[in-house]
Amino acid sequence: MMTDLTWIKSSYSGNEGGECLEVATEPGTVHVRDSKAPTRAQLALSASEWSVFIRSVACEIPSS
Repeated sequence: MMTDLTWIKSSYSGNEGGECLEVATEPGTVHVRDSKAPTRAQLALSASEWSVFIRSVACEIPSS
């Protein structure tokens, strides 16, 4: 697991301790983890895989 990455919490995550997603980037790779369990598993996605993930999630988020 990479320890020198700068993790950024999702703007959709609140401070209540619910669903918290964090991402960190490095050239060609986007890392994704659960902020409640940062030492557990994380995903490492290529830029194209990240793009597909974001498009599929955006379809699931209801507009306000």
